[in-house]
Order: sequence, then C-alpha cells, then structure tokens
Amino acid sequence: MNDLRINGNRLWSSLMELAKIGATDKGGVKRLALTDLDRQGRDLVVGWARAAGLSVTVDQIGNVFMRREGRNPSLPPVVTGSHIDTQPTGGKFDGNYGVLAGLEVVRTLNDLNIETEAPIEVAFWTNEEGSRFVPVMMGSGVFCGAFSLETAYAAKDVEGKSVKDELERIGYLGPEVPGRHPIGAYFETHIEQGPVLEDADKVIGVVPAVMGLSWYDCVVTGMEAHAGPTPMHLRRDAMQVATRIMQEVVAIANRYPPYGRGTVGMVQVFPNSRNVIPGQVKFSIDLRNVSDELLNQMHEEMLAFVAATGEQSGLSITVERVSYYPPCPFHPDCVNAVRAATARLGYSTMDVVSGAGHDAIYTARVAPSGMIFVPCKDGISHNEIEDAQPAHLEAGCNVLLHAMLERAKVVAPEAALA
Repeated sequence: MNDLRINGNRLWSSLMELAKIGATDKGGVKRLALTDLDRQGRDLVVGWARAAGLSVTVDQIGNVFMRREGRNPSLPPVVTGSHIDTQPTGGKFDGNYGVLAGLEVVRTLNDLNIETEAPIEVAFWTNEEGSRFVPVMMGSGVFCGAFSLETAYAAKDVEGKSVKDELERIGYLGPEVPGRHPIGAYFETHIEQGPVLEDADKVIGVVPAVMGLSWYDCVVTGMEAHAGPTPMHLRRDAMQVATRIMQEVVAIANRYPPYGRGTVGMVQVFPNSRNVIPGQVKFSIDLRNVSDELLNQMHEEMLAFVAATGEQSGLSITVERVSYYPPCPFHPDCVNAVRAATARLGYSTMDVVSGAGHDAIYTARVAPSGMIFVPCKDGISHNEIEDAQPAHLEAGCNVLLHAMLERAKVVAPEAALA
C-alpha cells in the first residue's frame, strides 16, 4: 500500500471550481458563513460527495458529515475535514483545502476499490472563520460542548440576522444533535498560514500542538492637555506610558522562544488630536505560547510590568483578560500517524506548532486528533492573494490518505471476499 497516491490534478480542479463561488476581482474568495454563496458552496461539495457514493448527515448547527461506509459500520469513523466559509477578503485554500483533500481521499479509495475496516467521513464545520457571526469555530465548538447550541443560535450579524434563522433559510438546519456524531479519530489538512515551512524549504509540517492564546484589553488613563503650553515634566501622557507596555509585550514574547508571541494589534487614542496630549489610550494585547506553564509565565510578567509602570507613572492602568484558549496538544497516535505517513512517502518535513486556531482544537476534546500543514506562498493567508503550490497540496493529501488508512485499517482482499 506504500505506493498509493491521490489524483493531484483532480484535487486542484476541485479547489478551483469551489473558488469560483464568491470569487473576487483580486483572485480571492468572499463566501461568508450562512450566506447564499455559502449555501452554493455547501451544495456543490455535498453534490460531489453524493456522486462519490457518500451518505450525508447534517446536524443542528449545520455541520455536515459525508460518510463512506467501512466493512464494520459499528466502528466510529475516521474523520477528516475543515471549513468552506471564508474571510471577507479570503483565499482559495484556507479551510477549503482540508475539506476537498478529504473528498479526494475518498475518490482515490473508490478508484482503487479499497475497503476500510472503519468508516471514513469528510466533515465541514459551520462558521469557522467567525467573520459574520461570533464566536469563531462555532460549529466545532458547539459539537464539542465548548458553548451551547442556544448561544450559537442567538448570535447575530451586523444586520441583525441570527444564526438559526440563516441556517434554516439556506436549508442547512439539520436534525442531528451536535456532539452525538461519533468520531474515532480526526485529521485536518491545512495550509500553514505562516512562513515557517516555506522559509525552511520543507513540504510537510507535522503539527504536534496549537498554541494557546490570551487576549487582553488594556486602558491607560492620564490627562489630555494642550501640546504647546504644557511642560514635559508636568504632563500625564497616556500614550507615552501605553507605548512602554506595548514594547514590553514584544519583549516578553522574545524572552520565550521559539513559540512566544506578543502582539498589540488595536489602538484607540483619545482625543486623537495632533496638538493634544493623549488623555487615554485603549489597546489590545495578544500573548501566545505552546504550554499553559509558559503562557502563564508571560501573563504574570505582563501584569507585573503593568503594575510597576502604573506605580512609576502615577497613571491609572487597567488590564482585563477578554479571551483565553488553552494550548492544544494533539494526540500522539494521530501525530505519529502523520509522521509515519510523511516518512513512508519520502517528503521533507519538520514539526510546526500552529499559531492559528482550527476546528481540530475542538475535535481534540472529543477524539484523538492531528493536523497536517503544507506551505503557502510567503506565509500569507486571510488575504485574497493567498496561494499554494499544487505539488504541495498533493503531497499533503497523500499524507492524509496514508494517515487515515493507518487508523481506519485496509481490509485485506481475502477478508473482503469472506
């Protein structure tokens, strides 16, 4: 079975066909969750699945499971998938690749008349991106119990349209209770969305874990005053104090290599006038690392610096943690299945800890899970110019095929005839 390979041209053709739905002038895709375009994308993928002989199940949050039966239907299925909703200025591959790679695995098994012991399923999860509705990773989050179905149903977009109403409108409000669908193991194939693989000239990223993240809102309050008449030593400049903290956020991350991350991405200045000393600055803090221990150390260092800066400056500084996702180590059996498949196929490889969230974070709460990364051009994603090489996408799908077969087990010809 070591010589098994998928049809790379067919995979690429499917990706390009799906990318036509919501295509943008700059070569990207805008297909927001639960819009008419999302419905068209869902219908296309479901149609392909049925043409490949798969049965289709939809749950109450719109997650779709497409099943190829195994010799032993009582076994929990080996599942692969991702999402097909996109960012407002999204690309062709984020999420879509994981779903269509799974479909290509099934098509390849059909071509070669290979029967597996356990069923194989391809899933796509609702509203992974969170661009139209929050929370992000909504479908997989409801599935694993991270938040309730009622919470998801009540979420509304900027026009006041609710998730439940939109699911019903596009015809994907299914009957199955989320979480009751069994999963024996889950694999997600994805473009890296970062520059590490390309920089190292490696084809496959084995993903042992996803970084945890801690988000904060920080507010520094001083006193706005005229920029001309107010001497420097008498100022209560919120901006100057805020920038000290911003610099420390980056410094903390640099003290925790290789996976420490520290970012200030949003800043609001009041009154935001060129000749007024800023009286208040609100900004975001994003800290990430690969373990709870390291992330907590970064958290404590940040709070200690804020407290010391407040005391030294005499300004009021508040920090509120607004979101926390713990680090997610993937199951050793799934990680090893990916590693073994990569070695068997002879691809260059390295371990890559994911800095972005994926549905696999939530599936890992209910089943052994793992991920496969392939490079994307310049590490760019969530962008219309997102790109990936067909050969890399084919390689990742080949690894997925072999990893899934290791878990699902190929039925020997003599057993199939019995």
